[in-house]
Order: sequence, then structure tokens, then C-alpha cells
Amino acid sequence: MSVGTLSEEVLNRLSKMLDNGTCGWRQLAKAVSEQPKFHCSESELTSCSLQVLSAAGSPGRTLLARLADRSCSLDFLLHCLKKVEHQEAVQYLTGCSSSLFPGSVSGLHITHQPQSQAASEGDSLFLECKAEANPPAQYEWYHNMAPMPQHKTRSLKIPCVTTAHRGKYRCKVFNLYHEMWSDTATVTIATDKVALLIGNMNYVYHTQLCAPIADVHELTNLLRQMDFKVVSLLDLNYQEMHSAVTEFLLLLDKGVYGLLYFAGHGYENYGNSFMVPIDAPASYTSEHCLCVQNILTRMQEKKTGLNVFLLDMCRKRNPNDDVIVQPGLLKVTANIVFGYATCVDAEAYEVQREDVSNGIFINFLKRRVCEDEKVTVMLDKVAEDMGRCVITRGRQALELRSNLSERRSLTDQIQTSECSASFSARNLQWSVAHVLPTSRYLQFDCGVTVQLGFAAEFSNIMVIYTRMLEKPKEIVSCSAQLTDFPMDVDVDLKKSNQETLLEAGSLLLIKEDLPSPEDPSLYTRIRSLQRLRVRHWLLFS
Repeated sequence: MSVGTLSEEVLNRLSKMLDNGTCGWRQLAKAVSEQPKFHCSESELTSCSLQVLSAAGSPGRTLLARLADRSCSLDFLLHCLKKVEHQEAVQYLTGCSSSLFPGSVSGLHITHQPQSQAASEGDSLFLECKAEANPPAQYEWYHNMAPMPQHKTRSLKIPCVTTAHRGKYRCKVFNLYHEMWSDTATVTIATDKVALLIGNMNYVYHTQLCAPIADVHELTNLLRQMDFKVVSLLDLNYQEMHSAVTEFLLLLDKGVYGLLYFAGHGYENYGNSFMVPIDAPASYTSEHCLCVQNILTRMQEKKTGLNVFLLDMCRKRNPNDDVIVQPGLLKVTANIVFGYATCVDAEAYEVQREDVSNGIFINFLKRRVCEDEKVTVMLDKVAEDMGRCVITRGRQALELRSNLSERRSLTDQIQTSECSASFSARNLQWSVAHVLPTSRYLQFDCGVTVQLGFAAEFSNIMVIYTRMLEKPKEIVSCSAQLTDFPMDVDVDLKKSNQETLLEAGSLLLIKEDLPSPEDPSLYTRIRSLQRLRVRHWLLFS
């Protein structure tokens, strides 16, 4: 359709818009000159400008008449109005297209929306947006609302994705008369997030610690809020720490975010960090401990998307250990983050209090760990917070070591709507390791009904409670207690069958799956579940 098909009403309205000194007919005349046949000579421009001398004259109307005489299309007119950024005229022509263009079948309709998807690093990414339009549609892709100049077709293809490509994608579809935006497609790169948290407190031959129980508990809850699969363990010996790391590695896979947190005794020799198990001898060496750098090497073999180590331990040199451990060759993956609670050759402290409280490192980390920031940025803020604290200033300072090149955050979302086989396998493996026995309801011949319930405090610590549900009126006093514990069940008999969690040795309140405080119950805390190898029967008295 040409300008000549426009009605007088429309032409007059456009003319008034173009009779503007700053953005009007002169700018339009210059823009249409990109096609030689619409070029206006100096005399023609002068003729247009002289129209102002007439009461009914309009320079804009005269220019439109010349364009109509030269068969200028409406498409080209709209193109030039956009070029000179005459928004009022563009909106008028676009918004009223159905009435302005009699018999026109112009339109725009998106027929296929881009779909959200999960991708692993190195995979190819393909998004597509299809539209039916007249005139034909044009496409512009946007990533996190920023234009992608290299992608102006209906298909967006990225052959090798990294975490920089995660986020929200939209496609702007437009022609000369219409503009539409596609639905948002969210692309996630993290395929899963797994964390192993170990807190060693009750050392056999070394100073016992207080904070790890609260630190592991606090960090467990925070990481679970960010959809981490968390394995939290207390008081592991050498063999148990090895087994825990092995099980942790089985949960890792390509693109998975892996996080290891350790609170306990430790040391650093020749650039290698060592975690000390609770059964380490008085003069321990690397032979009795776990080397963190060796664990990193094994994590890299899984092609993980992010490797984070948070080491809440001392980094003093061990005078008993002169062996230079040679970890496996590390790969250049640019996805490694080490957050040390203290500096090289320095100690990490915990504040001695009567109540259960966090150590210094976790006390600051818990305020920042859930922030949607690059991991290194988040840890930098933790370091700044610690530096402003009077207690830690000059004594303990967080040290950050990292080669993380892209923005990866612990809050990165994982796509779970279409679970892969590996994701389902990790879910199953993690669930089996954390499944609790089903609550039982036991009825005795005397008419008493007892509930036997279970609740997890950590992955290897469980609380068993007994609760009286029904008792005949003729029975004055009655209680249900657990007795005759097998030798391999780690329970403090003096603290079994207690009326409160605190008396049972559970220093941290457990709200899930426990009866209300008004219901009389007896609590027994079972530790070191990782050492149980056979099924046991519980006896009552």
C-alpha cells in the first residue's frame, strides 16, 4: 500500500505532526532520500517551506503529497519515521493500522514460544520463536533484557554454553506495524547442587571443640533453602571421613555444584590443607588425615560445574609432618573457590560460651551465604564484615583463593521439571541415605497405645521418641522406654529416655516430626548411625 491510499483525515493528522521544527518534515525529507526517487531538490524543499505563508498551507502535507505522487509505500514511510524517531507519528500509524489501511491484512502473531531448559557446560543451546506476520516478521533476541546484536533470526543457537549464558531469554518480534514479545525462557546451567558438611568435635587425643555442631546445623538449613542436597555429619573417624567423601563424590556429575564444608582441627603444609578426624593420634601426620586438594582432584574428574571448599579450621604448619604430599594434577577449569576461615599459618578461633553458638566464621558467613551474588563476591563481603569486627581484628581474617572466571552463585537455580536419569539417580541415592523409619503405633494388651517416632538431627544422628497416646483410667502411671541397646548403637545410656531434648543431649531444637511440647514424651538420641551395619530391634520396658 502507498501513501496515496491514506484518507484526507489521516493525511491532515500526520501533517500537523510533521509541521514541527525539531522533528518534522525536514528530517523526514532527509530520511526518505536514502531512496533516490524520493530525494527532494532544494527548490522542492523551498516550496514546502513556503506553505507556511498560506493560512491553510502545511509543509508536511506538501511533502506527503510529493511522496504519494512518487508511489512511496506505507512500509517505507513508517521505516523513515522510525529512523527520525518521530514517536508520535509512528504510534499513530502503528496503533491505528486497521483503520488507516483499508483492506489491509497486516498483523503479527507468535505461533511458537521459546521453551525454558536446563543445560550443562559445553552443551549446545537452541531456542526458537516462530511468528506469522504481514509484512514478514523480524526478530531480536534479548538475554536478561540486554539485546543480543548477533542474533536476529527466529532461532537462537549457542554451540558451547557456559554459566554466562544462564538467565532469562526473550525474543522481540516486529514488523512495520506491530511489535510483540515472546514468553520468557529461563535457561539454567547448574544441573544439581550437593553439599557435604562435616563437623568434628569430640576428639579422642586432642582438644574438644564446641562450635561445629551449631555451625553444621546452621549451614545445613541455609543450603537446603537454596535447594542443595545436604549430607551433614558429626564426629567422623578416619575411615568414616573417607567413606563420606566417597559417597559425596558419587552424588556429583557433569555440571553439578559441589560444596565441602569442614569444621574441626586442621593444618596446612606446603600449600595442602588437611582435615583431622576425631581418632587422629597425638602426633598426627598427613597419613592420618584427609588432604583437601586430593578431594578437589577427584571432584574435577566428575566435570563438576562449581567446586567450593569452606574450611573452618586452623592453618598452622604441622611440625610432626615433613612429608610433601603430591595431589593429583589439577585441571584448568576456572570453577574453584576456597574460603578459609583464617590466613596461612594462623589459627581459627571459636568463642567459648555456655550456650550452643556458632563459630566466628559461620557467624559471619550465615548472614551472606544466601545472597544472589557470585560466590567470590559473597565471600569478599564476609571477609569485610569480619575485618570490621573488634573480636576478630588482628586475630582471624578470612582468606579467599579462587580461579572462578564466571558469575556462579550458590543461589543458581536448577531445572527439575524434566529430570535426567542422572538427576533421578542422585535423588534416589540421597533419599535412601536420609530415609527415616516410619512412625509406629504400638498397642499393648493392657490397653495402652504408644507412638514410636523418629526425627533427624543430622545425617548420622537421630532422635527416637516415645509418646503415650492412650491409657486406661485404671492405670495410674505408665511410660514407654527404650532398653537393651546393642553394643554397636552409640547412645549415652545416662541420657536415654529423657523428658526433654536438652536432657537427651540434643542441643539444637528439632521441630519437624516431633510431638508438641504439651504431649509428654521421652527422647533418646542415637549417634554415629554410619557405624550401623545390621538392622536392630528396639525393646521396650
